[in-house]
Amino acid sequence: MDRVGDSRITKVVIVGGGTAGWMAAAALSRTMGGLSIRLVESEEIGTVGVGEATIPSIRLFNALIGIDEDDFVCETRGSFKLGVQFHDWGRIGDVYMHAFGQIGRSLGMLPFQQYWLRGRAEGVAGRVGDYSLNETAAHQNRFGRLPHIPNTSLDGIAYAFHFDAALYAAYLRRIAEAAGVERSEGKIAEVRRNGETGHVEALVLENGTAIDGELFIDCSGFRALLIEEALGTGFEDWTHWLPCDRAIAVPSENAGPARPYTQAIAHQSGWQWRIPLQHRTGNGHVFCSDFISEDEAAAVLLANIEGRPLAEPRTLRFRTGMRQRAWSGNVVALGLASGFLEPIESTSIHLIQNGIARLLAHFPGRDFDAANIDAYNRRIRFDHERIRDFIILHYHANQRTDSPFWTRCREMAIPETLAQKIALFRSQGQLVREGDELFVEIGWFQVLTGQNIVPRGYHPMADQLSREELSGFFGDIETIVAGAASRLPTHDDFIAQHCAAGVPA
Repeated sequence: MDRVGDSRITKVVIVGGGTAGWMAAAALSRTMGGLSIRLVESEEIGTVGVGEATIPSIRLFNALIGIDEDDFVCETRGSFKLGVQFHDWGRIGDVYMHAFGQIGRSLGMLPFQQYWLRGRAEGVAGRVGDYSLNETAAHQNRFGRLPHIPNTSLDGIAYAFHFDAALYAAYLRRIAEAAGVERSEGKIAEVRRNGETGHVEALVLENGTAIDGELFIDCSGFRALLIEEALGTGFEDWTHWLPCDRAIAVPSENAGPARPYTQAIAHQSGWQWRIPLQHRTGNGHVFCSDFISEDEAAAVLLANIEGRPLAEPRTLRFRTGMRQRAWSGNVVALGLASGFLEPIESTSIHLIQNGIARLLAHFPGRDFDAANIDAYNRRIRFDHERIRDFIILHYHANQRTDSPFWTRCREMAIPETLAQKIALFRSQGQLVREGDELFVEIGWFQVLTGQNIVPRGYHPMADQLSREELSGFFGDIETIVAGAASRLPTHDDFIAQHCAAGVPA
């Protein structure tokens, strides 16, 4: 009889470094005993490395691998993020925020947004953001670690980070190597496959070194060296829903206090990100090349940055979509090798983290059971499709008439899953979170109402309060939120006290 464990995988090879590769290396080395992990990368091959904004789930990953938060923020010259502020997405002049965390509080069986819809109709409710501690603090450039508002039933601050992605990868590399991960420098010249199973058996470097393994993780970026070039898995293109196919990025000097939030500023043929770090601001213009040239897009970006540019603009080309299968045979693709969803809601690093978490949950034996692989791929597809729908919503729900790009986005056919969600919201303000999809109801609510989609009604149970009780309900929450925000330190003061990086080399 075979001993238990005889089929266990012991050799993992990661192709590519960058954020995806070193996140995988750090997570596997800190959570899976008995693995030999080797990461292969070439310093001659650059990484995309512009993904500098995250969502709160990154804190779970950092905790999993034992990162001290202040040390991490200091080492990556990071800052804190309370949400994303959107400019000109519904109509020119509109500004709203998709803030993290709780907004208001539920009452009885109804979520806060149902009472807000009634209060808005009756003129007793303020802006949605008035009842969000995150948004209130963001507008005042304040931040603090506050899990709960004392002496209340209200949650405190929910937060993520902005950081330098290259420094984050280097930070993770130190953690991974300290945990036993070995790194091989070199370009891959050949991928050897098993003639019977088709599985990848070894990588051959340009210097002739052969690196064999049992499980291979493809973090080779858009090239997708293993999952696509070697295995021909196939790519599902979503550019008919998400037509932007270029981004121009440039860092700039900080022009003032670091805002504790990301900004997404819509332009005629796309949008611009603005991400504050301790030592610089990250800027980029995401656009559709059908409507604007790269030179014109660069000019738009440079005309709308706040500080002096610190480098020449760099152009990135991409296609939105995902691999037909993120896991094929003995190869699992992570990061850009698995697909790309543009950075409007800062989900790129989350999708790496999510892929790693799913892999840990479905970690295979050497038999690479098909049912296990299929379950992984179903979960990855679900995650990508639901995030895709949320991103499409930002483009589709616009009322802009200033450019053909926005007209196209407004008039395009959308996935049925998104159409159903919008229709349900329009009817009675209801939002249903499907399974464990990433974005919760209050996130959808902020974007829908922020971009002027207003339901025809609200749930009748919201009428149980009198008008005076409803007004008092809103007033109490607004007072508590405003008071809690005012007691927080400024974002810059918090960084200076806890995690300042000092003067960069």
